Amino acid sequence: MKKNKKNKKKLRGKNTFISSILSIFGKSPYRPFNYKQISSQLGIKDKASKDLVNTILGELAGAKEIEQISPGKYKLNTENLNKYANKGKKITGRVDMQNTGKAYIISDEGGDDIFIASNNTFHALHGDKVTVLLFPQRRGRKPEGQIVEILERAREQFVGTIEISRYYAFVIPDNPKIHIDIFIPMEKLNGAKNGDKVIAKLLDWPDQAKNPFGNIIQVLGKPGNNEVEMQSILAANDFPLSFPKHVEKEASKINGIISKEEIKKRRDFRKVTTFTIDPLDAKDFDDALSLKKLGTGNWEVGIHIADVSHYVTPNTELDKEAFDRATSIYLVDRVIPMLPEALSNGVCSLRPNEEKLCFSAVFEINDEAEVLNQWFGKTVINSDRRFTYEEVQEIIEAEKGEFDKEILTLNKLAVLLREKRNADGSINFRSQDVRFNLDENGKPLSVYVKEQKDSNRLIEDFMLLANRKVAEFIGKRKGKEKPKTFIYRIHDEPNPEKLSTFLQFVNKLGYEMKINTRQHLAKSFNKLFKDISGKGEENMIESIAVRTMAKAEYSTQNIGHYGLAFQYYAHFTSPIRRYPDLLTHRILEWYLDGRSSVNEAAYEEMCNHCSEMERKAESAERESIKYKQVEFMLDKIGKEFDGHISGVSKWGLYVEIIDNKCEGMVRLKDMKDDFYYLDEDNYQVIGQHYGDQYKLGDKVRILVKRIDLSKKQMDFELLS
Repeated sequence: MKKNKKNKKKLRGKNTFISSILSIFGKSPYRPFNYKQISSQLGIKDKASKDLVNTILGELAGAKEIEQISPGKYKLNTENLNKYANKGKKITGRVDMQNTGKAYIISDEGGDDIFIASNNTFHALHGDKVTVLLFPQRRGRKPEGQIVEILERAREQFVGTIEISRYYAFVIPDNPKIHIDIFIPMEKLNGAKNGDKVIAKLLDWPDQAKNPFGNIIQVLGKPGNNEVEMQSILAANDFPLSFPKHVEKEASKINGIISKEEIKKRRDFRKVTTFTIDPLDAKDFDDALSLKKLGTGNWEVGIHIADVSHYVTPNTELDKEAFDRATSIYLVDRVIPMLPEALSNGVCSLRPNEEKLCFSAVFEINDEAEVLNQWFGKTVINSDRRFTYEEVQEIIEAEKGEFDKEILTLNKLAVLLREKRNADGSINFRSQDVRFNLDENGKPLSVYVKEQKDSNRLIEDFMLLANRKVAEFIGKRKGKEKPKTFIYRIHDEPNPEKLSTFLQFVNKLGYEMKINTRQHLAKSFNKLFKDISGKGEENMIESIAVRTMAKAEYSTQNIGHYGLAFQYYAHFTSPIRRYPDLLTHRILEWYLDGRSSVNEAAYEEMCNHCSEMERKAESAERESIKYKQVEFMLDKIGKEFDGHISGVSKWGLYVEIIDNKCEGMVRLKDMKDDFYYLDEDNYQVIGQHYGDQYKLGDKVRILVKRIDLSKKQMDFELLS
């Protein structure tokens, strides 16, 4: 402290000179300078003055005005950025950390991402909400800044492998975007052994410490074990590994017996033909369809949804746990339910030949699939049959089978609903549903792509109808009547810049799109998805198309659903596995009882939480698929496969194997026949000497060279 004061006294007599030096640092706060560079900018040429500059730099560093980052090189001290750096404008945003240690900030205000050099990331980690001080923007350069404050940690728990030495230990996080290891004191190991997969909790990160400090809160086991890896994926995405005992106990007390008094309060569908259609391995049946011919010649279609709100009431332990989870997670080998199995697979599941309570949307529909009348309310059903998608598909194709008249009628109406939706501008985003055949230990025996067929689309079209009509029922108001608060599933218009970039991308690959009207854009997207089906560029184009569009989310502020071309849309049909659907049921019942609008601010906060947990669930599901794909390839090192080039980068070619959809990289440094460089504009690499080209979508032959299961990475060798 005394040394600081002495340095500041030395500086007082040189104020003008010092101000000039500090203004140079202030104009380029992200750039380091030595005394020669400062002297040059000040126009100093004589040795004596240069020596004075060098002395002042040392004194400024001693006074903490600037900091020495390497011998003889200085930059502005973080604490003085506001003081000298162009009055630095601040923004807040989320950190997108790169494994190199540099980062980009996704600003809360929108606009371009802010670049953060690795030495300006402060103590931020991937996903953290931070305050960023913007640097003066240089011409032709993207905005740049420095993180000056951590507002909110994205997570405090990290999954990784522990490495223990004699006196200390470090946890190396699984997620490559967590770019720094966590220091673990020996007394905080909690029984962990060297090489174990663990969960570490971040406790502190002292200002001068290179690494954060933590402790081990759970030992998961040895890497490579199926159970350990699946639990690691869940824990890394902040999902609990089991239900608390008090929640299980509360769920076990619900017996599901339906009283006569409860049935009298409801519309009775027990004698109307009703069935469920679900995947072969499904256990939580949360929707059923009923069909009845009316005297008018029209059809009464009932969309019956499990009445979870009858059993899970606000502020109970069950409800709090369901809200925290917000969604079920579907990993490759298991479902992590939002509700305990006693409810999700038992009391609430619409199992055949059992009386079940539902919340239903019932429509009178004519043969042109026009909705003439609608009704929403509580019901009781008794499902006649539990169908799988495969069974219904056989009936549709053969036009005969059990309940064939009902299924064929529903399919005919579904096709008409779909055609109308497409004509209105709905975009049929496609994604490949990769599935695995597993042995009893979870080891993948084969990989295949689950194809969407008419039986899947039949269910989807009626669920979309119910979701849309419920949202319209609450959201649409006549005249000047103010709409009541509701939870909508919204999807914003695409960012014009991202859309323009996407159009340039597909044009270079030989595909044309029209964007002059909403309908033209939707038709162009749908045609594009059809044209790329089965081609090497299919996955890349589809994934970029999805990123071009805004992310669907939950909100009380309705802006419509752009992708579906619906002005009003909500989630009503899956309350067993999605908390927003449970909220929708509660709000709908509240309004059907004639009550006033619910609190908007409280429900918007719940929407934000549910949107965030949905993103985490999607991340966990993708990670489990990638892990199983790499595990499936473990015993195939040295084998050859046909593939398509599915992506290009400065590091190499991404190749997707045609038969099993597993993707790996052919590294440019391993392509020994020439020196290859990236032609980014044309999505290809080119050999400098011989001119050979490898372009996105090209069919190639590869050999599986190397596999790293822990990193979920595969390296291929290009054969032709």
